[in-house]
Order: sequence, then structure tokens, then C-alpha cells
Amino acid sequence: MFGQDRNAMRKVFFEAWKKHQAQEKLEAMESILVQIISLHPEYHSLFENEKNLLRDFPATSGGPNPFLHLSLHLAIQEQLSLQQPAELTSLYQQLIKKHADAHVAEHEIMECLSEMIWQAQRNQKMADENQYLDCIRKKLMND
Repeated sequence: MFGQDRNAMRKVFFEAWKKHQAQEKLEAMESILVQIISLHPEYHSLFENEKNLLRDFPATSGGPNPFLHLSLHLAIQEQLSLQQPAELTSLYQQLIKKHADAHVAEHEIMECLSEMIWQAQRNQKMADENQYLDCIRKKLMND
């Protein structure tokens, strides 16, 4: 969506949130971003200081990278809107039923999406859609 420019991607999040706070008209993508950010009050203060645009969130810090987390939500929303992979929408609906919460369902999918991306990077191969869907199916089976 934003290429390799981390700060450009982050700036889109900041601008959407700023427009939301000012009650300005949002573009379609900005509305989606605001919905995602709204579900994460723990990150709201992050968007109050533009210095956070340049802030690093190393994996070794023990905490999550808020931009990665929000971007994974966005990726899932995009997959659902495109119905790619095809089975994802059905699995997502089943997870919503299981948890009675769409946000929790997205977090379940996010774990699988993160694992698929990590495996692809580690093995220097294309992402394995079947692995991704299998992981989600397993989450449906687990209590």
C-alpha cells in the first residue's frame, strides 16, 4: 500500500487520526484506519505526538509495535474486502461466532498472518496461503 517507506505509511495513520479528532471529512481508507485505531485506546496517545512517527519499536523491547499491529488489522480488512484468500471470510465469520467479538476474531487471524509472513521471510519463499488458512482453522478447533 505504501511501499517500503515506513514513515510515509505511519504518516497516513497520523493524518487520519488528526482529521478524525478535528471532525474533518475522511477518505474511505482514512475511515478504515480510524475504525482500527479507535479499537485500540492504548495507542491513542501515540498519535498525539508526531515525534512517534520516527520512533522505533524493536522486537527486543518486549512490547508490541503499534504500527505493525494496526497495519496487520488493515491487511486483514483488505483481505476480507477482496475475499482473498477466498475462504477467509467464512473462517472470520466462524471466529466471530466463536468469540462473539469481531476484534478478537481479527486478533486470532492476525497471529496466523504474522506467522505466515515470518515463515516466508525466514525461508525466503512466497507466503503460504494454505499454512495461513490451516492456522486459522486450528484456532477454530481450540477452546
